[in-house]
Amino acid sequence: MIFAAGLGTRLLETTSDKPKALVEIGGKTLLQRVIEKLRNEGVTGVVVNVHHFSALVVDYLSANDFGIPVYISNETDRLLDTGGGLKKAASFFNDNSPILLYNVDILSSLNVEKVKAEHLKSGALATLVVRNRSTQRYLKFNNEQRLTGWLNKKTGETKIAVPGSFENSVEMAFSGIHIVQPEIVDLMPDKERFSIINLYLDLAKNHLIKGYFDKSDLWMDVGKPEQLQKARNLFM
Repeated sequence: MIFAAGLGTRLLETTSDKPKALVEIGGKTLLQRVIEKLRNEGVTGVVVNVHHFSALVVDYLSANDFGIPVYISNETDRLLDTGGGLKKAASFFNDNSPILLYNVDILSSLNVEKVKAEHLKSGALATLVVRNRSTQRYLKFNNEQRLTGWLNKKTGETKIAVPGSFENSVEMAFSGIHIVQPEIVDLMPDKERFSIINLYLDLAKNHLIKGYFDKSDLWMDVGKPEQLQKARNLFM
């Protein structure tokens, strides 16, 4: 599933007349780049959620053949956040296969197949791709790479999932890429809109939520103006 429903507020000059998913880098939209990456790494079908300028995304997907089925999960009436977005789209997925979740504004050279293999080997309910980089908000993982909590460096706020391990856990930044088992849908709260990160932190108290420590060469969040320009220079 590609999360493409965001408002793109950090790119307001660029997204005043189009959704972030249709912003171009090197002659390709962000959505095209993500779909092609996933297809080339073995993904057999994609669900894209839409909200901001949703009709433009629907028309774009209808006019282009990416070589794999692409389905629309329509959130035009109400933006559901990441957790609610996955919950709404649940009927599109096979009950037995893991679900890869990927933010449309992420450019990465990550090998998705390696993440999937590690995820299945561990038996985790969810595996979150993380990197050692500077940010304000960190996920924390113990020496077995199990999620133990969350920390906001700016405000000092914490959310502790595994109290005995939290203090000694390593701080890692979320990469906007994750894999979940389909049964996670049955563990979701009884509401429409919610954050999937908050869900992971709640579930980590009683379920195995793992981190995949990514060291691949390229990772960029191009949802920020300075990163978008950097990416355009890179792919020029």
